[in-house]
Amino acid sequence: MASKDVANYLLYLSKPEDGDIISHLKLQKLLYYCQGFALALHGAPLFDDTIQAWGHGPVVPDLYKEYVQHGDQPIPPEPAFDPDALSPPQRDLIDEVYEVYGQFSAWKLRNLTHQEPPWIEAYAKGQNSEITQESMQRYFLTQLV
Repeated sequence: MASKDVANYLLYLSKPEDGDIISHLKLQKLLYYCQGFALALHGAPLFDDTIQAWGHGPVVPDLYKEYVQHGDQPIPPEPAFDPDALSPPQRDLIDEVYEVYGQFSAWKLRNLTHQEPPWIEAYAKGQNSEITQESMQRYFLTQLV
């Protein structure tokens, strides 16, 4: 699966009319949390794209290019997106991550990621270094309750 599919589903879950919006920064952090928990819970990535440690936290570079024009404004859901493009287990995982982390602001999520070993370790190697799946899996296993 591509990260774009996960992004589309996250945007589908948002309710802009109720003030529940997803900015570019928030979307990037939600993707990181989805990937981390998929690795911890299922031992496999949710999507194939790499995640890098950028100055404002984890970023999927290909999606950065896709959504950067939105800046800090809400990204509208894709009108033609079909949530059934994802399997029920994939949707369940994303639903759970969104329920827990979707309530936080983009900057709250940014600050959380800056306190977590996967970003810290990768960023110490240099900006735009890859956050490895191994480091995410190791950390997110400690977050399961």
